[in-house]
Amino acid sequence: MGFIQIKITGFYEKNSFSVMQNEYFAPYIGMKNKNIKLLAFFVSALQIVTGLLVTSCGDICPSGYTLELPAASDAWVSLLGEPYWQIEWYDSGGNKKTANHLPNDGSLEIELPVTITTPVTAWPHWPVYNLTPGLFKPAGALFPFDAKGSSLCLSWEAGVDAVFYKELTEPAGKEFINNSNYTKIPANFDWPRFRLLLKEEKINVSVRENPWLVNWQYVAEKTISGNFDSRRLVPETAKQTPVPFNIIEQITNWTCLWYGTSPFDKPVSFAEGETPVFNIRSGINIWISQEGILRVNGNSWVFNNFNNGK
Repeated sequence: MGFIQIKITGFYEKNSFSVMQNEYFAPYIGMKNKNIKLLAFFVSALQIVTGLLVTSCGDICPSGYTLELPAASDAWVSLLGEPYWQIEWYDSGGNKKTANHLPNDGSLEIELPVTITTPVTAWPHWPVYNLTPGLFKPAGALFPFDAKGSSLCLSWEAGVDAVFYKELTEPAGKEFINNSNYTKIPANFDWPRFRLLLKEEKINVSVRENPWLVNWQYVAEKTISGNFDSRRLVPETAKQTPVPFNIIEQITNWTCLWYGTSPFDKPVSFAEGETPVFNIRSGINIWISQEGILRVNGNSWVFNNFNNGK
């Protein structure tokens, strides 16, 4: 018989509890599961118990965690320099919080609600090149799964989890923490299983290599309105589009490597004399190279070289 095992060890320390789940209770948000009411009962009990434990230990178990940011892509750094970071997280009331971290800043500590799974995202950006937060894919973490002692370890892989969590919260607003419908609270999603799912062979190979190819907003909308379905984890439709002539003539060397905004993107290059063609998806598309920054939004193409594109 399936089970949820809650292990609470040394609750006088940060990252004091861990949750282990198996497939019997795995489908959380909108997934078909006849045992969902039983799951809701366990989730409710867990939140009450952990809340009492945290409250009882007072200042002995503070909720402040030091963020450990991952190294940015070597290509990004060599072309753009070290990134600035915009950090986003939620407080215990479901309010969105933000902080900015500069390249030479010291450590950054944030306060997190310790009785609920919650996301932290770190968006890299380069103000000097007008590359604002949201254009490049973020790093991220899920508390408590990525906590280690008094640190929260962010990674590029967990950036996907954090953004998907955020997309699941949008329709509920602040109710994503206090919603009486436990099946619709993103914190109750089986995040450990979700992480494993993205590595399984049944998932599209391109998505396994670069999960940012998925339209996570679409997947979240379908999950909230119905069920989570791994068959939706496929690359968003892209249109192979030749670069317009007026852009081609602005760039001297198309044979150099062009890097995308996901840390998992494979660089592209073009042979001498070849017409460059890029895969264009919805929204703003950006590639960077030693030549400069290429931005595409629909039919609008803009190129800025590094000398006059700041």
